[in-house]
Amino acid sequence: METEQNPETDQASIWDHETARRYDSPGTGMFAAEVLGPTVRRLAELADGGRVLEFAIGTGRVAVPLAEHGVAVTGIELSPPMAEQLRTKADEATIPVVIGDMATARAPGTYSLVYLVYNTISNLLTQAGQVACFRNAARHLGPGGRFVIELWIPELRRQPQGHEATVWHSEPGYIGLDTYDVLRQRVVSHHFRFGDGRQAEVFRSPHRYIWPGELDLMAQLAGFELESRHADWDGTEFTAESRSHVSVYRLPRA
Repeated sequence: METEQNPETDQASIWDHETARRYDSPGTGMFAAEVLGPTVRRLAELADGGRVLEFAIGTGRVAVPLAEHGVAVTGIELSPPMAEQLRTKADEATIPVVIGDMATARAPGTYSLVYLVYNTISNLLTQAGQVACFRNAARHLGPGGRFVIELWIPELRRQPQGHEATVWHSEPGYIGLDTYDVLRQRVVSHHFRFGDGRQAEVFRSPHRYIWPGELDLMAQLAGFELESRHADWDGTEFTAESRSHVSVYRLPRA
């Protein structure tokens, strides 16, 4: 992930000790079995018995269950506090982690699969940084190696003209909304959590959104070809109505 001087967009500042401590929600949300199960199964299938590298490994939401499936996982992570939280679940011998920017940091060895899940490539706030991420993935892969990206589709079609924000999720105790800056192709995600009283908490994260066609061009610049694209980890068909996608890119075989 790349950093900026503004504390509201500096990724290293956003993913601090407090965020790391509260990030995990075992059994619920993105940690729910129905979410993690298909993700881990598909990644293990794509690894095909080889070593894998996770960019922005975070607290090990995906890496830990993947390692438990017998897959050799290494990670790159910008935030030391997030990596420290991972260490409460797996030691360095089980899941080695390199601290650094996923667009430039190098992990030792060669891998059959690099993956980047849950919209995290959009944490890189420039097109150049996102292209560099693809090139960094290619540097870690052997011939025929795969790079997998899970990414959301910008919901600009749902946004009425003249409105800058879109509510993308609402449930008791939580509202998620995005504010768009279409000139810079930026979005800030706002996560509001609240109880029965007057107090509420907000967590904000900035992103540069990417349309699938632009993502495919970034892949081509790094030497990849699109192998498959589905709407989710279960392999649902990707259509014009899909709200996200799992795209698998592959390097040519030697």
